[in-house]
Amino acid sequence: MKRVLIVTMTALLVFSCYIGPKSKEIQEQFDMVSKKIKSEYAPDRRVKTYEPSIDISADFKKIVLRGSTTEASAKEALIKALAAKNIEVLDSMVVLPDSSLQGKVYGITNQSVINFRYGSDYSSESATQTILGTPLRVLEKKGGWTRAVTPEGYIAWTTSGSIQTMTEQDYNEWIAAPKLIITVHYTLLRDGASENSGVVMDGVMGNIVRANGTEGNYYKVLLPNGKNAFLLKSAAEDFGKWIESRNPTPENIIATAKKFLGFPYMWGGTSIKAVDCSGFTKTVHYLNGIILERDASQQGLTGDSVNIENGIDSLKPADLIFFGSKATAEKKERISHVGIYIGGGEFIHSSNCVGINSLIPEAANYYTGSKRLVRARRILTKIDVDNDIISIKNHPWYFPKQSN
Repeated sequence: MKRVLIVTMTALLVFSCYIGPKSKEIQEQFDMVSKKIKSEYAPDRRVKTYEPSIDISADFKKIVLRGSTTEASAKEALIKALAAKNIEVLDSMVVLPDSSLQGKVYGITNQSVINFRYGSDYSSESATQTILGTPLRVLEKKGGWTRAVTPEGYIAWTTSGSIQTMTEQDYNEWIAAPKLIITVHYTLLRDGASENSGVVMDGVMGNIVRANGTEGNYYKVLLPNGKNAFLLKSAAEDFGKWIESRNPTPENIIATAKKFLGFPYMWGGTSIKAVDCSGFTKTVHYLNGIILERDASQQGLTGDSVNIENGIDSLKPADLIFFGSKATAEKKERISHVGIYIGGGEFIHSSNCVGINSLIPEAANYYTGSKRLVRARRILTKIDVDNDIISIKNHPWYFPKQSN
């Protein structure tokens, strides 16, 4: 019996040693090919999803391609490149949006502020936020998490309860309905038309809800999840009228920015509750009717370039100014921070909290990171000219274009 056991264990050891290197070789070839495809078709995870993987059977006779991507062409190129390496795969990779969603590929943000992460778990890095009423496109669901696209094209995961998913018909009905936008920093939505009524949820500046009548000093509203609530009239305006009243002048951009003074910094934040540097610039522009790119590195590629090679004299109020490290022969330029220039050498930005600093060394509020100033961009000259600086009123997710 002991001899049989030894022989059996030896055979298993030999078999596992045989499988190990072969499986490792296939995986290494797959990783090499996949990395090349990613660099060509989906280099930026913020705007394109490409997450392939393979399962290899014990006898190597079956290799299953799994994962998901927003880029059908990337999947096709991957399968073709693997075949060229004599790696034939059974295709189970999903092209997003996932067909299992059964048409519910539209969504509306369901809470005052929701958090998005780069992965489908709480330990994943914070990516961004959206606020109540923000339209979304749903890509896939997994284990209580939903991957979605924001109006500026940012892709990340949030908890599934944070989004009200809809069919195209339900979504179009929501979009076409009269709506209200919250215009105060904070408020409470209640279950009755009284300050003594129970709280349904909180609301923050920029939140959008459906209008459903009035009662006394309150609007009756309908939330994305179908719940009814009451919202103080003094805390909101008709969304359509609000849109038409947006006038994104430098003066208005700066006035809105100053409403955030003293508010806390939070990585990934894009609401009045807390903001990171680019979340601050994005939210300020949103409240003036403009949708910007999400991150500082993305915003730094938009608008008109402002020459700061010989100093800051060319800067104008409301220009975005970017900090980081300048390009060298060995490294590309890297943008890590952004603020809004307000004139007189000063700018407003979110760093620890939202505050005003100066680029001038002699100033009492001198920003010690001023030497890292790498570029400046003029945004307001490119509204609805550049595809990445679009007014809310011209964004088809908020106001779909009517077909003739």
